[in-house]
Amino acid sequence: MKNWAGNVTYSTTRILQPKSVEEAQELIAAADVVRPLGTRHSFSRVADSDGALLSTEQLDRVVEIGESTVTVEAGIRYGELSSALYEHGLAVANFASLPHISVGGAIATGTHGSGMHNPSLSAAVSALELVGADGSIRSLRRGDDDFDGVVVGLGALGLLARVTLDVVPAFELRQYVFETLPWGAVDASLDEILAGGYSISLFTTWTELGVEQVWVKTSEELGPEPYFGARPATEPRNPVPDASSENSTAQLGVPGPSGERLPHFRLGFAPSRGDELQSEYVVPREHGADALRELRRLGPILSPLLLISEIRTVAADALWLSPFCARDGIAFHFTWKPLEAEVLAVLRRIEAALSPFGARPHWGKLFVSSAEELAALYPKLPAFRQLRERLDPDGTFRNEFVERYGM
Repeated sequence: MKNWAGNVTYSTTRILQPKSVEEAQELIAAADVVRPLGTRHSFSRVADSDGALLSTEQLDRVVEIGESTVTVEAGIRYGELSSALYEHGLAVANFASLPHISVGGAIATGTHGSGMHNPSLSAAVSALELVGADGSIRSLRRGDDDFDGVVVGLGALGLLARVTLDVVPAFELRQYVFETLPWGAVDASLDEILAGGYSISLFTTWTELGVEQVWVKTSEELGPEPYFGARPATEPRNPVPDASSENSTAQLGVPGPSGERLPHFRLGFAPSRGDELQSEYVVPREHGADALRELRRLGPILSPLLLISEIRTVAADALWLSPFCARDGIAFHFTWKPLEAEVLAVLRRIEAALSPFGARPHWGKLFVSSAEELAALYPKLPAFRQLRERLDPDGTFRNEFVERYGM
């Protein structure tokens, strides 16, 4: 069994597929080693196991919809959750690029969308139910001891079975694409560019031409004027150069539900390109412009391996292993051609260039940082290790990834 992109072959053929949380509890209690598995979108080996993998694919129910929260099983995909909420006049506040990913997997790895005032998807969790190694359920609410350590748990603490998320009244957005943003404008006005809408994404291949596309998701109707020098696109685009716009969400300023504008790709179509690798690094927002200049210097070695790179901003949260813990961030995302050896070599150059800025890698993407480097980047890592030893003393949810990074 492989992950979504095909670069990871899992170390086990034993796949558990419970149809209910109660069945999941029984399967976990009977297992020696087990790891939760979502929609298999991680490019790292964070979800791997040499014991068993417990798929959450069929744990996809909406449990309860309230006035300001929704409780769901962790295997539901964001696109499906969005549709259910919309029928009740509600919405989640933000999305990742893909609506295809599961709520539990996204939360456990610190996945995010974009927006100067929008925190990670994990920050929307207000309560959760965690299945431990003995099959029992531990319930936690925001503000409880351990809560901030458990939410972004990387599957190392147990199965995130049910989560309660903050929701907001349903709202509409328009999506505009602007083309060819000069580097000079980016250098002079990066914060203003990234603050120009509800959610902003800059797409580049790090050539001297500048940023190829700016995606602006906003409640406002924009006129035909350029965006910081970038001209409005006259037809729908795909973020990946030369790729079809058919699987992209609606553009050209057509209003629609936020759940159909915040993701870049449509649920009913293949996400992104598929045959690819991904990496991402998050630096504190105040260092974003300097980090960007360092990456521009690497442009000649990045561009030949890239499909596309995306720049977004995300607000701080309080979750121990979130890349945004205690600091607003600018995320530099790289979608690579499926050339793993060459990509890993380039990642060493990227991490060296971004090291002075305290760049934190996304747990579900490819990175080459050492355990010592990660310990310096995540001050709460020792506390997380103690939490794991307390909640899972026998290592039922351990794997090589967890052990390698001293979690």
